Amino acid sequence: MATTKAKTEDYLVKNIMIAHLGELAALGTALCWTFNSMAYEAAGKKVGSLSVNYLRLPVAFLLCSVGAFVTRGIFLPIDASGHAWIWLLVSGLLGFVLGDIFLFEAYVQIGSRISLLIMSASPPLAALMGFLLLGEKISVLGLAGIFLTMIGIGLVILNRNPHEKKVHFNRPVKGILYASLGALGQALGLIFSKYGMGSYNAFSATQIRLIAASIGFTILITARKKWPQITASFSNKRALGQIAVGSVLGPFIGVNLSLLALQHTATGIVSSITSISPIIIIPISILVLKEKVAPKEILGACVSILGVILLFL
Repeated sequence: MATTKAKTEDYLVKNIMIAHLGELAALGTALCWTFNSMAYEAAGKKVGSLSVNYLRLPVAFLLCSVGAFVTRGIFLPIDASGHAWIWLLVSGLLGFVLGDIFLFEAYVQIGSRISLLIMSASPPLAALMGFLLLGEKISVLGLAGIFLTMIGIGLVILNRNPHEKKVHFNRPVKGILYASLGALGQALGLIFSKYGMGSYNAFSATQIRLIAASIGFTILITARKKWPQITASFSNKRALGQIAVGSVLGPFIGVNLSLLALQHTATGIVSSITSISPIIIIPISILVLKEKVAPKEILGACVSILGVILLFL
C-alpha cells in the first residue's frame, strides 16, 4: 500500500514538472543570473571589473561553442549571414562591452543586489527602444509597467531628508550611474541582437557577440595600457574560480535554460520569471552576506518586478 502511494506521488510530481517545465527552466535561469552576478561581484572586488570582463570571454566562448555543437552540430558561426554578423557584432559591442563595462563596475561600487534591481529597467528600456527603432507596439499595461518599474527602483535608491525636504540618492551616485548605463547598454544590445539574430541559433549568435566583445575589450585594454592588471589577475586563483563559475552559470547554463523555457512556455512568462533576480537575491543577501535590507528596499524590488511582468502581459 505504501509502495503504491509512493509511486503515485512520484508520478504526480513528474507530471507536474513536465507540465511546468518551461516555468521551472525560467526560474532556473533567474537563479543562474542571480549567482552569476554575485560571482562576478566577488571577483571584481579582487582583480577589478575590467579583468573580470575580459577573462570571462574565452570561457564563455568555449561553453557557447559546446552549446552550438550540441544543438546544431557546428562549433563556429560560419554559416551566419552578413546581416546577422553586422548586427550581432554591433549588439556585442553595445551589450557586452558598453553595457557590461558599466554593469561590472556597478557590482563593485554598489553591489550586485542594487545593480540587479537597477538592471530591471533594461526590459522597459528595450520596449521603448523597440517602439522607437523597430516600430513595435506598447500596450497601456506596458506603459503602466514601465512606470511601476521606475517607481520601484526609485523607492530603493532614493531617500527624502525630512529636515531639508530634499530627495537624494542613498548609494554612491557613480555606482547608480554605472548601473543605469549598464541597463541602457543591455537594452540596446538586446534590440540589435533581436534584429540581427532572427531565427539563428542562440548559442552561435552569442558567439558572434562574444567575438565583438573580445575585439572591443582588447582595443580598450591596449589603449588604457591595462595589460599588467590583466596579467596580474592570473595570480589570484580564487578570483579566477569565481570568474569561471560566473561564466558557466551565465552564458552556458543560463542561456541553455532560457532556451528550454522558451520552447515550453510563452515568451512573456519566461521574461517575467527570469526578471525576478532582484527578489531572489534579497534572502541570499540577508542570510549569506549578512547585509541589512530595509523593508522599503524589498517593497521596491517587488514593485519593480511587477512592472516588468505588466510589460509582458
